[in-house]
Amino acid sequence: MYRTENDLLGDLQVPAAAYYGIQTQRAIDNFHISGVKLYQYPEFIKGLAYVKWAAAETNFQLGLLDEKLKNAIVAAAKEVISGKFDKEFPIDMIQGGAGTSTNMNINEVLANRALELMGYQKGEYQYCSPNDHVNLSQSTNDAYPTSIRIAGIHSNMKLIVHLKDLIQSFRKKGEEFKHVLKMGRTQLQDAVPMTLGQEFEAFAATLEEEIDRLTQNSNLFLETNMGATAIGTGLNAAPGYAKMCAENLAKVTGLAIVSAPNLIEATPDTGSYVIYSSALKRMAIKISKICNDLRLLSSGPRCGFNEINLPPMQPGSSIMPGKVNPVIPEVMNQVCYRVIGNDLTVTMAAEAGQLQLNVMEPVLTYAIMESMTLLANGMDTLRTKCIDGITANEEHCREMVLHSIGIVTALNPYIGYKNSTKIAKEALETGKSVYNLVLEHEILSKEQLDDILNPENMLAPKAIK
Repeated sequence: MYRTENDLLGDLQVPAAAYYGIQTQRAIDNFHISGVKLYQYPEFIKGLAYVKWAAAETNFQLGLLDEKLKNAIVAAAKEVISGKFDKEFPIDMIQGGAGTSTNMNINEVLANRALELMGYQKGEYQYCSPNDHVNLSQSTNDAYPTSIRIAGIHSNMKLIVHLKDLIQSFRKKGEEFKHVLKMGRTQLQDAVPMTLGQEFEAFAATLEEEIDRLTQNSNLFLETNMGATAIGTGLNAAPGYAKMCAENLAKVTGLAIVSAPNLIEATPDTGSYVIYSSALKRMAIKISKICNDLRLLSSGPRCGFNEINLPPMQPGSSIMPGKVNPVIPEVMNQVCYRVIGNDLTVTMAAEAGQLQLNVMEPVLTYAIMESMTLLANGMDTLRTKCIDGITANEEHCREMVLHSIGIVTALNPYIGYKNSTKIAKEALETGKSVYNLVLEHEILSKEQLDDILNPENMLAPKAIK
């Protein structure tokens, strides 16, 4: 069953039950690109609906839209925000036209649902038009980027929840392992002792920094160019529309949205996307580094560091019996690589803006939304299938400290760098312990040595006597 709709290019059949219309259908037909559909990012759909809700309220207040139409459009927008019509957004996230297909998708869905609410049939656009009513006083060039910003803020709030959960998981392990003595390493060489708890607490601390970075950068999304219409001049929007629409957006979303001071500047500007994407990249780099550390610390079990045990998730090989691979840190590494690559996509798409518009916003949007989704899912997987189940090989860790040449560093303030180097070299050549060599050369007394080389005394700053 189909209905026939008409546009600039002629007639086209649209599924009779569909709330979307002809321009959405053309996008479905034209853009078989990523296979990732708009409905896979419900926060973006909500952002679009919020924009149309605020625009309808503003147009009504300015006397441009009658109350019946306004109420129907707003009611339809609220239903979209609730998730009721997510599947009515089947277009590819990557598309030509600077987002026009996406803007028309929401316009058509709201128009057809509003028609139903008013007692009309889908497609009877003389009573509620996607262009003349739902899109009144707007252009894709202000409605689309504003929707991205709203989606970005809401998605960031959710991402931070996932991040906090991961931080808490690392922090719990830091407390659990606070008594586990181990050797710290620099350049993959033995350095000085520390505790496994200190190592995991450092993981928590470095990720905790990212909460402020993500929040601060996402706050740049609060500035909107609604009312700019095509290029920022406000053509076809009533005087006062921009400020009033921003106020209505703030009201309906609960966000501190404001109108940009210069709409011509704001319309092609993608600086907020660039800096937010860079925050996602920074966090991804940190998480990937942590996963590298986890893979090293768990390496072996007989021929590696073997300081920690990761939860076994699946057999590690089709040919090597008994092998268990660190598959969860590995998949998180790959998530992070994708986020880092997406940041380059955002960079290039932002740079590609020309004159009064950036037509590359669809791929820019896709990259950011994908990065947030991947990070949220990846952090949950890392937390529940890896971090929460990590155990420590306590005795092995301590034995490596006691037999490490790295503890000679603690002697340096007492016997000098030259003597410390001599002892370290001899220990390496002979296999003797640092402890026995210091006594053998009568450099320090046993009491002095026991105090200095007590591993627990090397975990924090200490006054030199």
